[in-house]
Amino acid sequence: MKINVIGGGPAGLYLAILLRKARGDLDVTVHERNRPDDTFGFGVVFSDETLGHFRDADPVSYEQIIERFAYWEEIDTHYRGEVIRSTGHGFCGISRLELLTILRQRAEELGVRTIFEADVTDVEALRDCDLLVGADGVNSTVRSAYAGRFRPTVDLKRNRFAWMGSTAPLKAFTFHFKENRHGHWMIHAYRFRGEAATWVVETTPETFEAAGLREDDEEGSVRYLEALFREELQGHPLLTNRSVWRRFPAVSCESWVHENVVILGDAAHTAHFSIGSGTKLAMEDAIALAGSVLGHGDDVKAALAHYDATRREEVEKTQHAANVSLQWFENVKRNFRLPPLQFNFSMLSRSKQITYDNLMMRDPAMVEAAGRWFVDDCRAKGLPVPENETPPPMFTPFRLRGMTLANRVVVSPMCQYSASDGVPDDWHLVHLGSRAIGGAGLIFTEMTDISADARISPGCTGLWNDEQEAAWKRVVDFVHARSAAKIAMQLGHAGRKGSTQLGWEAMDRPLREGNWPIVSASPIPYFPDSQVPKEMTAGDMDRVVEDFAAAARRADRAGFDMLEIHMAHGYLLASFISPLTNRRTDEHGGSIENRMRFPLQVFCAAREAWSADKPMSVRLSATDWMPEGLTEADFLAAAAMLKDAGVDLVDVSAGQTVPDQKPVYGRMFQTPFADAVRQDLGIPTMAVGNITTADQVNTIVLSGRADLVALARPHLADPYFTLHAAARYGHGRQHWPDPYLAGRDQLYAVARRDGEELAELRRQARAARPEMTRLSAD
Repeated sequence: MKINVIGGGPAGLYLAILLRKARGDLDVTVHERNRPDDTFGFGVVFSDETLGHFRDADPVSYEQIIERFAYWEEIDTHYRGEVIRSTGHGFCGISRLELLTILRQRAEELGVRTIFEADVTDVEALRDCDLLVGADGVNSTVRSAYAGRFRPTVDLKRNRFAWMGSTAPLKAFTFHFKENRHGHWMIHAYRFRGEAATWVVETTPETFEAAGLREDDEEGSVRYLEALFREELQGHPLLTNRSVWRRFPAVSCESWVHENVVILGDAAHTAHFSIGSGTKLAMEDAIALAGSVLGHGDDVKAALAHYDATRREEVEKTQHAANVSLQWFENVKRNFRLPPLQFNFSMLSRSKQITYDNLMMRDPAMVEAAGRWFVDDCRAKGLPVPENETPPPMFTPFRLRGMTLANRVVVSPMCQYSASDGVPDDWHLVHLGSRAIGGAGLIFTEMTDISADARISPGCTGLWNDEQEAAWKRVVDFVHARSAAKIAMQLGHAGRKGSTQLGWEAMDRPLREGNWPIVSASPIPYFPDSQVPKEMTAGDMDRVVEDFAAAARRADRAGFDMLEIHMAHGYLLASFISPLTNRRTDEHGGSIENRMRFPLQVFCAAREAWSADKPMSVRLSATDWMPEGLTEADFLAAAAMLKDAGVDLVDVSAGQTVPDQKPVYGRMFQTPFADAVRQDLGIPTMAVGNITTADQVNTIVLSGRADLVALARPHLADPYFTLHAAARYGHGRQHWPDPYLAGRDQLYAVARRDGEELAELRRQARAARPEMTRLSAD
């Protein structure tokens, strides 16, 4: 089999090594555009886990690599004049040139032919082989030649960055965060050989412009940065090697395969340098591709199909984590508002790969220090936390107006589609009552409709008559009598998404019979075959405003502790806010100020009807997940208007405005939106969206991304989510109902034993740290 590899970087060379090591009959040629000693950049970083992959794939090159690696466990964060150290991470740094030298020598030993100064412009000329591999980097000629097949997307991100170096001594993997009169600056720095270190300088576009820097002016940039980081550099210079300012290109491809051609590494995908995964991904691609090729004999087509299918999930997970990390740095200005310990925790947990529990295993002292700060901050705000106790963040109290919650866990509103004529029955009593007993601090009703024609479906609950009010009071009284939870009423109007089937039937589709008239901001049906809503008139709006106010008064009389107005998910009020569903040309259309006019009328009417000492929240969509939909600027403007109107908390959700939305899912995927509102506007927020574990709740709260955390599906599966979490963390002050006390001690004992066993398994599962030159942190 003849194999041509275009690109002699780590990915191309490592692939050639693995193929020739396994099969000496393979004819492998690497075509590299540069000379043997050319290299750009300074050092590269790998984790313990990645080194384990190298050890298994090729022990010979692995041994040579670790002999030259510098190893350390610590991360130092320099922020506001403080240095906060976190340990237990496991990083290794090596010169990029040394890495390439090791791989080239190993390839040569195995009989790989390398042709240098081979600048391939005609990819087709090298197709006279069984397999052509494009490992030619982010500006891949191979990817460009077959773009119609690979279908790439290249998204240039906002921030500017430049790769530089220095001999300034570093004691750990180091982050510097600094603010000057021009704006915000970040340094990602790590040693890779002796005193040699990579310094990646990053800044926002606004700061870059204000500083008057030019993209290709290395000399001017060095002068500016050496003056800015004089103290940090300790008299050492900044070094350059084609250190031009760039914007990070986020590369992804719908396919990595075209006939007998495959791309890997940066040619196929990129991952932001803030999680240090570019070279890691490239070399792990090589391991995966070699495995696919070797596992399918000479069947190249099957091998490439296997590679694309099996490798993609891991790459996309890493890319997603890198993109979340990238966004943290792009929005660093809002993070500069955080106190040092919270800032450090937020930075370390930014990609969602490192969490509260994970950090507690790596560096319990650092997490405990952050936890003590958080609890002290709660006490300083007058919240009832006993002295000499440091509960996990999720078990700290929180106050909104006259309502104090025992913890930060919220049962999210979940439609049950089980009411008759809007009246909640025994199902709702058991559903909400069991979750209140389960320990959450706050319980939300499902979206409860203000009139019969405001319902999503015939099974939705309502609050427009005395029978419904009495039924809800029965639920509220049970929650208050039998638990420590508070309970909130969520009021809404379905708008154009009304008169539809039950959630487990044909969701969002019109009823087969018995439809009622529906209204919306504009006469646009949800689906093409959905009922066309009537465009609301001034009279319609007046009626809806009064219906919301009347329902608020009923909720107050029923004893609810908190009231939320639903302005998200494409329902009536959201249809006014989103430009996708509001095409009006009157005073309710056009600008975000106009589009918020009617939702604000509703909120103000409900606020006036609701008791002054009880809090009110709004569920707001941060994005429609569509290019022409709600912008971040409009979302923040809407939240600011609600703050001015007296909202106490913003419940931040997203999407469900249009059926053809293109959401970007992932763990805690909507939490960054809650973070934006909380930091930029100073409003308490509630995060929701694919939050599934107590670990994630602790991570969100301690990092300052949200004040409350709402979970929906986890509470459907486990009504006692919070009780189980309290046992797991050993939080002894969690309220248990008296009839259940007999089970409490047993659960805590079992949880303690399970926790010890799990911690030991995790310690054993961590990749063995190789014997290498270790950087001293002293």
